[in-house]
Amino acid sequence: MSRRTVSILGATGSVGTSTLDLIERHPDRFEVVALTAARNVAALADAARRTYAKLAVIDDEALLPDLKQRLEGTNCRAAAGKDALAEAAAGGAGWIMAAIVGCAGLEPVMAAIDAGRTVALANKESLVTAGALMTEAAARSGAAILPVDSEHNAIFQCLAGNRPSDVAKLVLTASGGPFRTKSRDEMAAMTPEQAVAHPNWSMGAKISIDSATMMNKGLELIEAHHLFGLASERIDILVHPQSVVHSMVEFIDGSVLAQLGSPDMRIPIAHALAWPERMETPAQRLDLAGLASLTFEAPDDERFPALKAARSALEAGGAAPIALNAANEEAVAAFLQRRIGFLDILGIVVETMAQASAEPPRSIADVIDIDREARAKATHLMSEMAA
Repeated sequence: MSRRTVSILGATGSVGTSTLDLIERHPDRFEVVALTAARNVAALADAARRTYAKLAVIDDEALLPDLKQRLEGTNCRAAAGKDALAEAAAGGAGWIMAAIVGCAGLEPVMAAIDAGRTVALANKESLVTAGALMTEAAARSGAAILPVDSEHNAIFQCLAGNRPSDVAKLVLTASGGPFRTKSRDEMAAMTPEQAVAHPNWSMGAKISIDSATMMNKGLELIEAHHLFGLASERIDILVHPQSVVHSMVEFIDGSVLAQLGSPDMRIPIAHALAWPERMETPAQRLDLAGLASLTFEAPDDERFPALKAARSALEAGGAAPIALNAANEEAVAAFLQRRIGFLDILGIVVETMAQASAEPPRSIADVIDIDREARAKATHLMSEMAA
């Protein structure tokens, strides 16, 4: 494998730090061009120093003086704001890790795709809100979109060497999150601390809440549709509490291929980092004899209505997926701030979706406008609840 130039959008988050861990274990294989972060100046500057990055970008422009001071004496240029984020995305690196959480990552991801880069996509919201626009842009520019979510990366691996026409359906697996066995009444009283305590994965707060509501699997359903081109009815969801089988592909002859691995995000990240080759990781190796059993069960749509809401958004099209994602982000943030209850999250999402337009976005600007309107509606609904 030749030395690869890389940039990491969202370098201080969970996926970003895991990517840095792998890169720093193999310094002969990777050259870091740019790193970005939202507000964590200290972690960004430290990572830039360790990896000899050429550019460090902080989203919050008020923090630029602090970043410049922390990078004094290095050859790393400090920058801030949206234009600098676009530069980091579309600049000198051939491989981009897109790990900015939420719709904030939409424009940088599109900049990387328009520039024809290889984009390792950990930001599922980009495809949820602008999937058609992004896949069309990738077709025009020649960009490669590599899925980093463990489920989609598993499907990507299972599809290798197979024709799309041979696929019968995709099966996304879900851990079920921390509330898999809880009743609706029990979930109503759950706190943010309980909701972020995922039994298998170490993740950021937002995605941990999405796992607890199972909205993460709903978003992944929409993402899988755009990544692999299959309709909603050909994408199933299966609860697998051990998080060992990361997803499966069923073929027209009845064969089912599955990708297995320990629940460590460095495995799918490494697959994308080295693709089309592979690289070593420090991830714990599977001990199937020690596990003894792997179990599967159908998801309970009554206790976890996020799955039905997401499938409805995909099938409705138009602005519905954007409204779903925007309202969910706002509601999750409100829950983490203890302004609404756990079960209120989905109520806000469904009500916001009901007001979404049937017209699909025709540009990223349209997506941003629809997203802004949906957030305003969700915020208004929550203010009414608090009144």
